[in-house]
Amino acid sequence: MAESEISYFVKDPVSCPVCGAKVYREQMRSGRGRQIAGPLTDELRRHYEESKNYGVAYPLLYTVMVCPECYYAAYQDDFPKPPPEAIALLKSEIETRKSALDGLLTPLNLAGHRTLREGVASFILATMCYEYFDGEYSPLFKCGVSQLRAAWLCTDLHHKEPEENFDHLAMVLYRKARYYYNAAVRGEQEGTQALTGARNLGPDLDKNYGFDGVLYITGLLEYRYGPRSDANVRRKALENAKRTIARIFGMGKASKNKPAAILDNARAAYEGIAKELGMADANPEEEDVE
Repeated sequence: MAESEISYFVKDPVSCPVCGAKVYREQMRSGRGRQIAGPLTDELRRHYEESKNYGVAYPLLYTVMVCPECYYAAYQDDFPKPPPEAIALLKSEIETRKSALDGLLTPLNLAGHRTLREGVASFILATMCYEYFDGEYSPLFKCGVSQLRAAWLCTDLHHKEPEENFDHLAMVLYRKARYYYNAAVRGEQEGTQALTGARNLGPDLDKNYGFDGVLYITGLLEYRYGPRSDANVRRKALENAKRTIARIFGMGKASKNKPAAILDNARAAYEGIAKELGMADANPEEEDVE
């Protein structure tokens, strides 16, 4: 493997629990100005400024481990130990995982140093694999955040290669993220699937915004990427999204102690939803969220 100024492969491999292949985890190098923190988007994504020596940093590329032989993928803590009952299913879906990427992100090299293409692929594959994980792993949330991160990286790809239609793929991924985030919040609220199996609720890596962040992203994704063809369905979805975001202002610690990134962005999203619903002067702190 060629040396990289950006990342390296950990010396000791992990045995793939699905096919037994040796998997070398790639990790981003730190220090020397490789990560120059830039602005935070309203989707709570941290952008990084371009380094003169190393280019733009993409820490998200290395968060999911992927077996280059069978395309099994999961976050680092989960990769070595999927549910035992899922292994046979994961093994039976090897060709399905491989064919899902055919023509979509080629050329693709999951055994080498990752580019944006491999980053997107890793999150798509993780989503396909977490479908077979049981509730203690919080798979709905992990599918949602994987689709969201894949959409982010697809947007980056579109900026680099605007002729390749990665913007359309990003839109598909955003819509899938919306579905999973909504399902994850319902699972938490109904007690059918807790979020405790996810160590970091992200959505990015630089800060864990916790359940507030999950609520905010859920409402924002519904607002931006929810279906619009049926006006009544759209209105009902927006009303739910508005109540979801309002919960940020009515739960836990006092609002003044919550991160400004959450409060400011949540208020802006709430006001945008209220405007679309035709509600003047709506206030999330006065919303009935029970």
